[in-house]
Amino acid sequence: MDLPPRPACATGSWMVVVSAGVAAGLQVWKLPPALPYLRSDLSLSLVQAGTLLGIVQLAGMLGGLAVSLLAELIGERRCLSAGLVLLFLGSAGGGFAGSAAPLLASRAVEGAGFILVAVTGPGLIRRVTPPGRFTTAMGFWGAYQGMSTFAGLVVGALVLQVVSWRVWWWGMAVLALAPLPWVLSRVPRDDAGGVRGAAAALSRIGRTVRAPGPWTAGLVFACYTLPWMAVVGFLPTIYRDGGMTGSWPGVLSAVVGAANAVGSIATAALVRRGLPARALLVPAFVLMATASVFAFAVDWRDLPAGTVWQFLCVVAFSLTGGAVPATLLRMIGELTPDGGSLPATMGLIQQLFNAGSFVGPAVAAWLATRTGGWHSTWWITCACTATGIALSFRLRLGKRSASAPVTSTAVP
Repeated sequence: MDLPPRPACATGSWMVVVSAGVAAGLQVWKLPPALPYLRSDLSLSLVQAGTLLGIVQLAGMLGGLAVSLLAELIGERRCLSAGLVLLFLGSAGGGFAGSAAPLLASRAVEGAGFILVAVTGPGLIRRVTPPGRFTTAMGFWGAYQGMSTFAGLVVGALVLQVVSWRVWWWGMAVLALAPLPWVLSRVPRDDAGGVRGAAAALSRIGRTVRAPGPWTAGLVFACYTLPWMAVVGFLPTIYRDGGMTGSWPGVLSAVVGAANAVGSIATAALVRRGLPARALLVPAFVLMATASVFAFAVDWRDLPAGTVWQFLCVVAFSLTGGAVPATLLRMIGELTPDGGSLPATMGLIQQLFNAGSFVGPAVAAWLATRTGGWHSTWWITCACTATGIALSFRLRLGKRSASAPVTSTAVP
């Protein structure tokens, strides 16, 4: 039941939306610290584990544009609320899984919930944020994945020392639903077009899909998410395979995730100074590639303090990568063509970068299996970052300013 909203600028509505993003991201990042326990309990292979990491992205890979149409028809707040409910159901059901198949199915449900939150979050933030805070708000939205990575990996590493992975799943289900009351009370109600507005909505979405900007931006985003998920998703497993025990693999991996959030928020300050997207994207990709080569191509085991130096390289990889989502998400309005649909822009970008997130862990697991270790991971990161650099030079933004309106069915 919808509750009366309070004035957006007085209640920090954008922070409520970001909290929903963090709650959704936690459902992705609850898995890496639990993988060793899942592999033991459910007899999962390394490739099955990689599929589990990527399956939550499948709904986003296939349904981003469908969600944008749904958002146009029923409204973004309703979509985000439904997404939180699906995340709850998927996580709660997954806790009862007795084999790989039902767990994969539950992760697919969580993926559907995740895409509902991820596609509608930027539009809601744009709608409820005062113009002077928009860049900051989008910087935090760009950081939600890093924040949820840090929280999921740290808490998971500690909690899983004392409870089973099933209890961890059920606890995450409760957290998925926690932001819902605040979403209903503080985010303004939707005024969507309904079924009668379907033709107009489809026209806006079609205009958006025909524009080159969202496609290019989505591919650039995928060139970041594929290697980042490939590295960070398996980081606890990499550390355990290297002989690290206890909660340290999860804690160190969490610091790597937090570095990504720091990079995203810090980039927002550079965006406010008017730096063009290419001046942020190209250096970010170059530094990601360089850091990944040092992290994985070098054999640190026999060098003094080698584990520390390798860890710092992975931190640098994640920190500099945070510039990519902060830059591209801030430009959603400019990427949307005149008369287009902002949810469709986000949906298309979401489909493309979710494809990268889905493929990344599976490719990393396959490559590690074929080469006998994680040392070949830098092949993935360098190939993707080189492609990202090339695509960044093809990125063309429109003339619309960040605060200019985009055609939408929602009332500001």
